[in-house]
Amino acid sequence: MKNHLYLFSFLFLSFASINAQEIKSPSEFLGYELGSQFSRHAAVVDYFNHVAENSEFVEYHTYGKTNERRPLTYAVISSKENMANLEQIKKNHLKNAGIGNTTQDSDIAIAWLSYNVHGNEASSTEAAMKTIYSLITEKKDWLKNTVIIMDPCVNPDGRDRYANWYNQVKAEPYNTSQEAAEHHEPWPGGRPNHYLFDLNRDWAWATQVETQQRLKVYNQWLPHIHVDFHEQGINDPYYFAPAAEPFHEVITPFQRDFQTKIGKNHAKYFDEEGWLYFTGERFDLLYPSYGDTYPTYMGAIGMTYEQAGHGRAGLGIKTDEGYVLTLKDRLEHHYTTGLSTIEVASKNASELNEQFQNYFSNDDFKYKSYALNGNADKLETLKKLLDRHEIEYSYSNSGKINGYSFINGENGSLNSNENTLLVSTNQPKAKMVKVLFEPKTKLMDSLTYDITAWSLPYAYGLDAVASNKIISGSEKSNNNNIQNSPNTDGAGYVSKWNSMKDAQFLADLIKNDIKVRFSEVSFESNGQQFVPGSLIITKSDNLKTENFDTKVIEIANDHKRQLLTAETSFAGSGPDFGSSEIKIINEQKIALLKGNEVSSLNFGEIWYFFEQDLNYPVTPLNTDYFNRVNLEGFDVLIIPEGRYHDFMDEDTLKKITSWVKDGGKLIAIGSAVGSFTDKEGFGIEENSTAKKDSTTTEANLIPYAERERESIKNLITGSIIKTRVDNTHPMAFGYDDQYFTLKLSSDSYSLLNSGYNVSYIQEPEVVSGFAGSEAIKNLKNSLVFGEVPMGQGSVIYMVDNPLFRAFWENGKLFFANTLFFTNNTGYKY
Repeated sequence: MKNHLYLFSFLFLSFASINAQEIKSPSEFLGYELGSQFSRHAAVVDYFNHVAENSEFVEYHTYGKTNERRPLTYAVISSKENMANLEQIKKNHLKNAGIGNTTQDSDIAIAWLSYNVHGNEASSTEAAMKTIYSLITEKKDWLKNTVIIMDPCVNPDGRDRYANWYNQVKAEPYNTSQEAAEHHEPWPGGRPNHYLFDLNRDWAWATQVETQQRLKVYNQWLPHIHVDFHEQGINDPYYFAPAAEPFHEVITPFQRDFQTKIGKNHAKYFDEEGWLYFTGERFDLLYPSYGDTYPTYMGAIGMTYEQAGHGRAGLGIKTDEGYVLTLKDRLEHHYTTGLSTIEVASKNASELNEQFQNYFSNDDFKYKSYALNGNADKLETLKKLLDRHEIEYSYSNSGKINGYSFINGENGSLNSNENTLLVSTNQPKAKMVKVLFEPKTKLMDSLTYDITAWSLPYAYGLDAVASNKIISGSEKSNNNNIQNSPNTDGAGYVSKWNSMKDAQFLADLIKNDIKVRFSEVSFESNGQQFVPGSLIITKSDNLKTENFDTKVIEIANDHKRQLLTAETSFAGSGPDFGSSEIKIINEQKIALLKGNEVSSLNFGEIWYFFEQDLNYPVTPLNTDYFNRVNLEGFDVLIIPEGRYHDFMDEDTLKKITSWVKDGGKLIAIGSAVGSFTDKEGFGIEENSTAKKDSTTTEANLIPYAERERESIKNLITGSIIKTRVDNTHPMAFGYDDQYFTLKLSSDSYSLLNSGYNVSYIQEPEVVSGFAGSEAIKNLKNSLVFGEVPMGQGSVIYMVDNPLFRAFWENGKLFFANTLFFTNNTGYKY
């Protein structure tokens, strides 16, 4: 019997040894030393598949695809015993967050490692391959009480854009000179995704397909620890936790302290190797849409790790301090902090579980419920966002709800009805509700890394109150099944205009060669009142359209738009359908500037708006060949944010001016507005309302150590400001007489003397976020959105970007109005 046992043990150990030998190291599998090349995303996927196929410690899943059809993947890594029991481990863990019905407690730590969210911060994906290999060959003891989820590349499209470019242009051997071509990426760089969005600022808004698909998996796990691996400038060594102030007030003392515990563990390994690092600077925990803050507000220890390098470093670069920073160095540092994080998680699994449960014990928040009224389409759009985060909501049982009024900025009330949306903190994700809905974010420090205001009622353009009571609501069936019927005997159809869904409906009609009109004033048809902007689709405009009624009805039903059948073109009041007040809408041919000097982020926001929000064609024109483009083929030219020092020369300005005068519509956004200041005929000037009282000499006497903090008096870091609106202007159809703008900079332009001030600030009223005292003064009597007629055309100024990160939903209709309604005088002949 003994001999049989020995034989069995020998065979088992031999099998285990053979199995371990089948798992190749990254270098063995790839065929080159890890860190000597940038691995293409497909090779990374192949390696993780190889590991999963040959290890009982790993599962590898695809959770979606990018816009460019690359797979989005994640690996789950743990002990054999845990891997056989993953679903129960997941249920037990979620119980600590108040989700699910299991009766078992969890004693397993769950850590999620996210790599390469910025495509040209490419060392972390290389480190991910080394990390998974080490975990299943050398660090298996940690897996006994730890489940690790690894997303080896959050942004495959951006990574391959960078890696493919670098692999094409690098010298052999690589050139370490900072001036070498391989250290200067071309526009737009590899940082963003396909639509040129920064995925590290999309976690909360979930506008991008990568985020939307990742959140489905993230919500199944809600890890104890989440790490986002990044890179920074070549001269900054390495940053890790603890984070910098300000911390949002919902972050617990335990979350703060545990960050420090992890940081000290990293420091031990870095000190042993003589590697430099810094902590507690620059990277704060406030803005909720980062890969460190969003997980933090979902109960995790959320952290950013930043390695020197970024897209400039390539395979190796000489820093300003004279040493060569290599890709091998960079991946080794990320590999070290990744393993150190898992080590701390394993050693503190019980405490992580206990404190995670404490986090989800609802706090005594000042505001316990948020009640929201408004346009049904806007409420539906908000509900989609809440569904993505698995945040619960209900509907009011009618009655008056008292609380802080978002519209008035003081205590007030809201008359609720069965469509009033209720979101309360009486749910597991209460802290995230507070973060996303609170009227004013409490700022512990004004020096922040991103915007300081984002409250969803303002972003979605909804009337809301924040109540200090839990308001009970009820569920409601979502019965939005609109079915219009054709009426071939009528004069046509009328549809409302007050949301982006209406704009999508219009865009679809135009693409299907249906001619549409809009009203510049109110009118009555069939006893129903319609406001300016309402769409009128007449039979007389579409006499040559086959199956006109059927096509219009099918498109309206697809978009769930309720149509009124107009029996006659004779209005009950207001203009008849043949009036000059009822204008035809052009099939707009739209050009969008891209390339050098253009903000890639704003270009991406506009590109995304046309393809994903509006579903209407746009033609990008590159700055490199713009001077050869015949603009006569376009009705609209959009110039995104950017600094056009070289592009906007005298010849280009003449070309644009001539085109506008001939009937073109120029739209300048954000910093692009500055390119037209003091230019003849453009009617825009910088605001000089508030001149600084201090002299240059006095300013220069500010001590060096106080300069940065003193400078914030002139800054605005993403604050929400109330504006007045001339809603009789076509650019503002569908809006009330006030609009809450997200102001992203202190740029200020005077009110227009020779045009239309559509949205503007008289006395600045900051409703949320930080704005420096001097910057606020300079906003007095300043433009937000406006139009300056020029010849037969117009110049549209959008000083504040209405499409910012695609999450400021209430700005999007301004942009659609600008495209289709503003200075729309009919077809060009």
